[in-house]
Amino acid sequence: MKPVRIVLADDHTLVRAGLCKLLESIPGMQVVGEAHDGLALLALVAELHPRLVLMDIAMPGLNGLEATARMSKEWPDIGVLILSMHHNEEYVRQALRHGAAAYLLKDSAPLELELALKAVLRGDTYLSPPVSRGVVSDYVQRLRGDDQSEAVLTPRQREVLQLIAEGHSSKEIARRLDLSAKTVESHRSQLMKQLDIHEVAGLVRYAVRAGLVSSDT
Repeated sequence: MKPVRIVLADDHTLVRAGLCKLLESIPGMQVVGEAHDGLALLALVAELHPRLVLMDIAMPGLNGLEATARMSKEWPDIGVLILSMHHNEEYVRQALRHGAAAYLLKDSAPLELELALKAVLRGDTYLSPPVSRGVVSDYVQRLRGDDQSEAVLTPRQREVLQLIAEGHSSKEIARRLDLSAKTVESHRSQLMKQLDIHEVAGLVRYAVRAGLVSSDT
């Protein structure tokens, strides 16, 4: 039986090394690639076509949630497991909405990782027990009637919003995304108008609430 091919994504080298060793100790699992951010991850997935992806949320340039959304659209057969330090239900809700099949806390026991991997391979959803209480009902309720302002942002708007929240200037964002500074300023103005937020600090707070960046950014 062929091993299950896995790609890891985390911006901390030591974390990746530990996860790689742990995953390789689970029978039938094989780590075939590692990435330090969301953009590198997408390139690896396109090249290696893994069965599973295990990644952090808070990564520079393109966070785990946005990477998950792109993967779910491009490669819906790949199971995505989010590994995060955040207990916040908003992060869990965003992960599920963007297409993640599992959400594990970084302080989970090694056995829990194995349980999550097997659940995703069966086609099930797995949530760490500390975050699972009330999350599913909250998720369903909010999808039915919540203000969906974040959901109507385009992928490009969310990408620009993350980079703004990470402290990059318009010129830096333009260079990273291969856009003109004028186009970036236009995105910034549209974001402020659409979200009714008129200062950068407010955009940063919104990005944290929406799970685009962590509160440590």
